[in-house]
Amino acid sequence: MDVTGKVALVTGAGKGIGKASAIRLAQYGAKVAVAGIGPDDLKDTATEIARLGGEAIAIEMDVTREDQVKQAVCKVAERYGGIDILVNCAGIQRYGTVVETSEELWDEVLNTNLKGVFLTSKHVIPEMRKRQGGSIVNISSIQAFVTQKQVAAYTASKGAINALTRAMAVDHADENIRVNVICPASVDTPMLRWAADLFSDDVEGTVRSWGRMHPIGRVARPEEIADAVVFLASSASSFMTGSELKVDGGLSSAAAVALPE
Repeated sequence: MDVTGKVALVTGAGKGIGKASAIRLAQYGAKVAVAGIGPDDLKDTATEIARLGGEAIAIEMDVTREDQVKQAVCKVAERYGGIDILVNCAGIQRYGTVVETSEELWDEVLNTNLKGVFLTSKHVIPEMRKRQGGSIVNISSIQAFVTQKQVAAYTASKGAINALTRAMAVDHADENIRVNVICPASVDTPMLRWAADLFSDDVEGTVRSWGRMHPIGRVARPEEIADAVVFLASSASSFMTGSELKVDGGLSSAAAVALPE
């Protein structure tokens, strides 16, 4: 896997999967624009990339605001001459059934998780056209396929990301722009630990318990998802577009109940 000389824009790059993906892309040779809403976190990511010998710039950008997205994309293109790779990783998790979910909460989740993919892709694709191609990697969730209770808005947003990925892949294949989606299960990120803290005073124990639900016996490390990002961003996946790549430790293959031995 090699992305040497490529320019990557990663949203949600201040923490978790986004941060790990930005760092991994830089380690494989890309110049990386780390984008998101937390300036201190973005600076930390860019600093870590520089410490490892890579090149990065930090850009504050709210993916739900088209004016900010457009400005950020222009800034990256002006700095590096274009954009070859887009990783749409910005996302939030909220809880509630359809009945319990307010319109405001629904909009918050869908705007961040889905509209953010739409807006960022909308403004990056014209830059990819100038480079005669590119690769877009969307970060969805295994909950696009299987779900749990009280995550109606989140599940809807992730299923929609998968559908949008297919639509974009078909629309832009003849422009040499590939669009794929990664669907992780539980990943040890600040968002996962925030969720664990909602349900238990024992965060570590809860994370371990969730890990045991995966046949592989643990939750993923962000770097394991980042490796899949680099694969899809690179020419190693040149015949893949519209693909849904499950990186889920076997979770979606396991039955919900255990049969007696």
